[in-house]
Amino acid sequence: MRFGVMMQTTDRSMSPILLAQEAEARGYACIYLPEHTHIPTSRRTPPPTGEEVLPDTYLRTLDPYIALAACAQATTTVELGVGVALPAQHDPIAFAKQCATLDWMSGGRLVLGVGYGWNHEEMENHGIDVPRRRARVREHMLCAQALWGNEIAEFHGEFVHMEPSWCWPKPIQQPRIRTIVGAAASPTTFAHIAEFGDGWMPIGGAGMRAALADLAEAMTAAGRSIDELELVTYGTHPEPGKLAYYRDIGITEVVLRFPHGGSADEVLPVLDDYTRWIEEFGGK
Repeated sequence: MRFGVMMQTTDRSMSPILLAQEAEARGYACIYLPEHTHIPTSRRTPPPTGEEVLPDTYLRTLDPYIALAACAQATTTVELGVGVALPAQHDPIAFAKQCATLDWMSGGRLVLGVGYGWNHEEMENHGIDVPRRRARVREHMLCAQALWGNEIAEFHGEFVHMEPSWCWPKPIQQPRIRTIVGAAASPTTFAHIAEFGDGWMPIGGAGMRAALADLAEAMTAAGRSIDELELVTYGTHPEPGKLAYYRDIGITEVVLRFPHGGSADEVLPVLDDYTRWIEEFGGK
């Protein structure tokens, strides 16, 4: 198994550039930064953490694409992930250009952990019909992937209409930037993985084993095999029994949760401590 790092970096936290450098130096395979454009003050949508008050780090989240572009220039091997990306909140053509440029600049190291979003107010401010957000994510990703993989691309759907178009640079990763769907098990999630994904990344990883048969069935129905997929647990608190279990059921990457909004003094000792899991359970 590979091991990654996920952390909410903010304007008050350890620099994401330093995080990427220190993670790379210690043998971590990937870093993931989350995406939120803004957080409306309304608390109509409960925090996904289950806490009564949304942690301050959500309010101060850096733009992950700009942060990862800076990380790309300061590192050479660590993969650069958005976890989770919110493509429904972007213009899909501009999103495709942004991601392709970042992948090209980083030497093919971008990973998109694509999600549907949880904050209804945030989505509504972007003009998203919340119950239809999954369908919008699908179209935005299919449009982006058409631009990434074709010299001339077009797309026509419910939400996106793009006439035949050119768009460069192309990402180094072909035919698409690695796309890991970060969502709970459901028929829609699995249909989307089978259609446009390279893996599944549920937060926490609970219940993955029971759902793998359904995922395999969806992949087979699409003419693909589950063996093609990355199986990633996201935001994991490590312990030996849990990691051994993940290895036994075929998990390919464990993304470890680090102190959100932490300073270098808080994060670096944890980075050091968690290298024991890389040594014991596989590494890159």
